[in-house]
Amino acid sequence: MAQWISSLPALNAFLNGLSAVLLICGYAFIRRRKVSAHKFCMLSAFAASALFLTSYLTYHSLAGIKRFTGQGPIRAVYFSILVSHTFLAAVIVPLVLMTIRRAWKKTFDRHARLARRTLPLWLYVSVTGVVVYWMLFRM
Repeated sequence: MAQWISSLPALNAFLNGLSAVLLICGYAFIRRRKVSAHKFCMLSAFAASALFLTSYLTYHSLAGIKRFTGQGPIRAVYFSILVSHTFLAAVIVPLVLMTIRRAWKKTFDRHARLARRTLPLWLYVSVTGVVVYWMLFRM
């Protein structure tokens, strides 16, 4: 496998981790009413997640699937995390798009209501993405 292809999983984990950090910062900024900083962080988190998805699809289209080789109780832990991560990763895409759209349209009351549900799910997906990478490629 080409070197650049084999480096994509680490890039994916980095982008997921970056997205998580940006989400936390964006949340902290909006709590302090720093709207411009919040907007920058949240759009940057969206960009990092979009780059992740592009890199993820590229990797799997070129390299295929990597199987988890762990045995014993860790196997159940891994698959529990993977299943919840995968399900919520599919759910989060339309939620993020709707949340951004509501902010774009300046319907901030509706944006805030949806964002209260979107943020924890998006953060979970970002963090568990890093955990899945670590368990799959570093254990």
